[in-house]
Amino acid sequence: MEIKNSVAFVTGANRGLGRHLAAQLLDRGAAKVYAAARNPATVDLPGVVPVRLDVTDPASVAEAAAAAPDVTLLINNAGISTHTRLSDGDLANIRREMETHYFGTLEVTRALAPRLTANGGGAILNILSILSWIHLPDYGAYSASKAAELALTNVLRQELAPSGIDVTALHVGYMDTDMADYVDPANKTDPAEVAAAALDGIQAGSFEVIADVRSRDVRAALSGGLELLYPQVFADAGAA
Repeated sequence: MEIKNSVAFVTGANRGLGRHLAAQLLDRGAAKVYAAARNPATVDLPGVVPVRLDVTDPASVAEAAAAAPDVTLLINNAGISTHTRLSDGDLANIRREMETHYFGTLEVTRALAPRLTANGGGAILNILSILSWIHLPDYGAYSASKAAELALTNVLRQELAPSGIDVTALHVGYMDTDMADYVDPANKTDPAEVAAAALDGIQAGSFEVIADVRSRDVRAALSGGLELLYPQVFADAGAA
């Protein structure tokens, strides 16, 4: 779809990748950008329309959708990372991640997709992760929720296509944002570059945008068997 003159709705738009996406949408000529955040007062980007949204609260989702009747582009970016293990981590954190990444994305999409359809179609971008494909213990809750969000994305792409709605998945590893402030900068990607790649993908109608080298490497390894994705597990098994 054309970014120019689109009406975009970006969740988690007050910081990080979401803020870069909102800014670049304006730079590319979007007619309006709704910048959604749990606290709209934290949205400091000139030119956007701040919207209150908690993706885990159905009433908040419904209220936000009502405030954006003209939307043609939805970007599901809101996310958290609790670094919770599945075998012994806090179950409340595991539920929180699933509520945010899976049910939150689904709630927002279900609320806004009919508006995209009524406005002649459009596009949806879901911000996924390299951990949609490879699943690691210290990111157990995040991995599970992002894998579920990937399944959701692939199904919605098929369900919404007859309504003229394209659905794109963005995969990326560590970005230089608050969520990854503990990561060596050498291992992080500039979120401005990721935002640009994502918007290029929307413009081109791509089903998938792979935004960094690590994600491309993991994507290529998916057909090679589990030993390519989890070499340490096989090394430990061999040692035993």
